Amino acid sequence: MTSNTLAETTLKQRRNTRLAALAGGVLLIAAAVTAYWTLYASHFVSTDNAYTAVEVAQITPAVVGIVAEVRVKDTQAVKKGDVLIMIDPTDIKLALAQALADLDRAERRVKSYVANDSSLSAQITAREADEKRAAAQMAAAQADFERAKLDLSRRESLVVSGSVSGDELSRAKNAYADAEANLTATNAAVAQASANQRSAVAAKEANATLISNTTVDTNPEVVLARTRLEQVKVDLERTVIRAPLDGVVAKRQVQLGQRVQAGVSLMSVVPVSEMYVDANFKEVQLAKVRVGQTVKVHADLYGKDITYQGVIEGFAGGSGSAFSAIPAQNATGNWIKVVQRLPVRIKLNPAELQAKPLKVGLSMSVEIDTRSQNN
Repeated sequence: MTSNTLAETTLKQRRNTRLAALAGGVLLIAAAVTAYWTLYASHFVSTDNAYTAVEVAQITPAVVGIVAEVRVKDTQAVKKGDVLIMIDPTDIKLALAQALADLDRAERRVKSYVANDSSLSAQITAREADEKRAAAQMAAAQADFERAKLDLSRRESLVVSGSVSGDELSRAKNAYADAEANLTATNAAVAQASANQRSAVAAKEANATLISNTTVDTNPEVVLARTRLEQVKVDLERTVIRAPLDGVVAKRQVQLGQRVQAGVSLMSVVPVSEMYVDANFKEVQLAKVRVGQTVKVHADLYGKDITYQGVIEGFAGGSGSAFSAIPAQNATGNWIKVVQRLPVRIKLNPAELQAKPLKVGLSMSVEIDTRSQNN
């Protein structure tokens, strides 16, 4: 073997050794990467398509009126119960006075119903007595009429024989006419007494329906008046609009002297201590994601140095495109499949939020540890 051949053989052996070492290194790195992905990295899913959100409290008046005072400004921090707006209470105070008067009048009216019940009972007794008296008078008038009729008949039969004078016959006729008129009047009196008695009974029954099974306090008229009074009292309290929760004032739209209508938004209160994150993960990332898993969250505001600890609270009922104003229509011939994103709600630690406050709409980065499944 020549020296050149030996040199080539040695060089080839070295090259093969190096290639083998390189291949071994590549295999080792691939094995390490595979092991890292299998044992660790595959248990994490992340996205930077995430933003802070919160359930904003809308401040709306419950009564109509003129704004007398506005005590807060945009960006101002408020506590639950703090006065935000005061509406001029003049009109409602007048309504309160009227409601008090209506309640007093209703109570007096019901008391009069109770008093009338006894009075109407007495009237029924009196009308029954009138009816009996009229019946007795009717009997007497009927007897007088029969007697006058008999006397007239007798005298008419004696006129022919001359036993009765014409003057006496005239008196008998007059007596008969008087008895007949008296009988007619007595009949009318009996009818009137009976009608009066029925009217008194009806009046008592009508009055009884107004107070049946009730007291002055439980009577419907009093209850209605009292309810109206309570409503006015509530309206008076609502002229002072207070913060429903702790937070920061935003989107103030009300001005001093403005006449506001019930239900119109005047401002918002953002409860920054209840901030959460909406993370929009691709649908292919969510196979192992479950409610209760732990999450690490970073805010672009503070950078990677600040980490928030979060927990998955739930998943949206549909993808963002499904709830868009104009949902995508995929039932066409030129359909192109697009990977969808599903919003995942992440609850943040209140203590960490207090230490490092966030605002609505800030960009966030989210990483979920799927090993912490809460099955």
